Amino acid sequence: RLYHLHTGEHLDLVYRLGNQYLAEPIAELDHFLRDHRSGDVKDYDLKEFDLLHDLLVKLGRPDSEINIVCGYRTPGSNSYLRKHGHGVALHSQHMEAKAIDIRIPGVSASEVRDAALSLLRGGVGYYAQSDFVHVDVGPVRRW
Repeated sequence: RLYHLHTGEHLDLVYRLGNQYLAEPIAELDHFLRDHRSGDVKDYDLKEFDLLHDLLVKLGRPDSEINIVCGYRTPGSNSYLRKHGHGVALHSQHMEAKAIDIRIPGVSASEVRDAALSLLRGGVGYYAQSDFVHVDVGPVRRW
């Protein structure tokens, strides 16, 4: 179950059965994670969805909701955020549809960070003041 903090939309679906990804639900996920500033949609790296699933399992909350702070960002949105002091990376994984910033209700951001780091599946950024965690399927790193 996903909830997008900027659009107010909810999404609850099955995107994979065994090793088979389901095209229609994947398209819904891509649309759900669109750039909320421009409405642009990009095909997400499927490993990102698997990472979110595995993160919930690691936390012992496989059916928990995930609150989406930020999904895909166009280069224009990324540039806007950089210019306005939001500290986003110049070559952000969000622009590649390989990153999502999340909160999991009832789980502290530090717990989410630690669980994500233990998976060794990509980048993990911890934003304590804003109370969210960035998880991506790029190179393994942390900040």
